[in-house]
Amino acid sequence: MTHDHAHEETGTRRLALALALILALMAGELVFGAIAGSLALLADAGHMLTDAAALGLALGAAAFAGRPARGRWTFGFRRLEILAAHVNGITLLVVGVVIVYTAVRRLVDPPDVRGGLVLAVALAGVAVNLVATALLARQSRESLNVRGAFLHLATDLAAFAGTAVAGGLILATGWDRFDPIASLVVAALIFWSSWVLLRESTRILLEASPEGAEPGEVAEAMLDVPRVVEVHDLHVWTVGSGFPSLSAHVLVEPGADCHGIRMQLASLLADRFELSHSTLQVEHASPTVLEGGRLPLVSRRAR
Repeated sequence: MTHDHAHEETGTRRLALALALILALMAGELVFGAIAGSLALLADAGHMLTDAAALGLALGAAAFAGRPARGRWTFGFRRLEILAAHVNGITLLVVGVVIVYTAVRRLVDPPDVRGGLVLAVALAGVAVNLVATALLARQSRESLNVRGAFLHLATDLAAFAGTAVAGGLILATGWDRFDPIASLVVAALIFWSSWVLLRESTRILLEASPEGAEPGEVAEAMLDVPRVVEVHDLHVWTVGSGFPSLSAHVLVEPGADCHGIRMQLASLLADRFELSHSTLQVEHASPTVLEGGRLPLVSRRAR
């Protein structure tokens, strides 16, 4: 078993364990939220339903992403992780809108809320979400797919903390509007998490260059390699989490060692820009190029 395969299996197990924790907590929160008449708890339960869906989606995407490339799927199923993250970002946005709408209605006409029960359930939610987020914290830094599920859990953790504060304030003051106010704070956190996730997943789906590999800087670094004359048709994108890629057409001086320069460029890209998957077409430049002719979309080193 390779290290990468072992890492993927560990990530899948952690996602499955986090999913089991969230499902158990969601069931309890629905029951006690209805008994307490708390919108904050019911909003959290609704959010946790999306958490469960997010974790299930992330779990399925992680399982498929580990499958090898075959047939027409030349990159395998790595992009499924990004699609799952994008869907999770959209569900966060929808849940936030629903919570805002319901909270505004309850601010206008607040129902009676049992603050003590709200506080107890919210504290249990904080404990469970602390465990679940701790399970996914490390993988969330390496996989956008897991990060989507992690952001769902992180916003739930903050939501439970806010709900616990609201429950305590209701007990102390008897003012039931603290409950929908806490819901609005939850919604703000959800919108922020959704924006972060959608921004990053959209960049990957539109094949923008990854952070730290700006195409202009990459081209300049390649042109600094001795005997490289031209770099054009340069594309830098991300296939899936941890899989940035590059392709380029490189022209070198007549008589230069194309194979040796290609190896040198591949090493440069991997070491400096973490672009370990590069496809380089290296050829000798024609006299027209060396005499000052210009190819379209070319970066040129001054001679």
